[in-house]
Amino acid sequence: MSFNKVDLSFQSCKANYQDSDVVLFSTPLDTTTSYRPGTRFAGNAIRVESIGIEWYSPYMDMDLKDYKTVDIGDLELPMGDVESALDVIYFTTKDILEDNKLPMMVGGEHLVTYPVIKALSEKYKDLHIIHLDAHTDLRDEFLGRALSHATVLRRCHDLVGDNHIYQFGIRSGDKHEFEWAKTHTHLQKFNLNGLLEVIDSLKDKPVYITIDLDVLDPSVFPGTGTPEPGGITYKELLDAMQSFTKLNNVVGADIVELAPMLDPSNVSTVVAAKTLREMILLLHRQKK
Repeated sequence: MSFNKVDLSFQSCKANYQDSDVVLFSTPLDTTTSYRPGTRFAGNAIRVESIGIEWYSPYMDMDLKDYKTVDIGDLELPMGDVESALDVIYFTTKDILEDNKLPMMVGGEHLVTYPVIKALSEKYKDLHIIHLDAHTDLRDEFLGRALSHATVLRRCHDLVGDNHIYQFGIRSGDKHEFEWAKTHTHLQKFNLNGLLEVIDSLKDKPVYITIDLDVLDPSVFPGTGTPEPGGITYKELLDAMQSFTKLNNVVGADIVELAPMLDPSNVSTVVAAKTLREMILLLHRQKK
């Protein structure tokens, strides 16, 4: 599979597709957003702001310039057609996996995680998901829709089954979602307590990491469609990303739910850009 090069890329992620170990792409979808839209603009906003982010990570002691990453840009998604848009994401991810590369996705609303998990679950039969978020995302339907940013982890559960989803930082959701989680997922309310133990138990399992950036407190990250007070600090998120380096088989990752226009200061976009740098480097550690 080959992709056209994009004029605007994230930092130094300009390698040829064939040579790259990690493929970065963004998914401009916010069709099912239930409160404040705007996540469709996240990918290119992050690319613009990445000029202010150093290529070297002192946390990972790694430099993006030393690794082969291709940024294939925004996927072309049919506006208003959720199912067809999810198909584009699914088939793109399948192509990346078939070429033995790791997918790094930028949302978009959180629903975009579902087709990536669909593709990965076909390749990895024991796939596990680590999910950082303010919201449960475990409704079976929302506003009459089975496919929604509020149902995405329930749909992922349809694919991976019980005890394969580990949720952290959760502080918002319907009561029945929390009750359902007690027997179907591992859910840690309010904080990241227990993450190190989970990582140790999943050390050699195939793991996908999905970070809804609204897991951060709105004082740190106001540029999101559904801000939820009481979130984690950025230092806590950095520590979590450092702990992910103890996993031996991270098979993909995403960051979602930045709505850049909701933070005129652009600080939220810079937070997302720094997070993306760390996650790209985390994936490259898997290929070392």
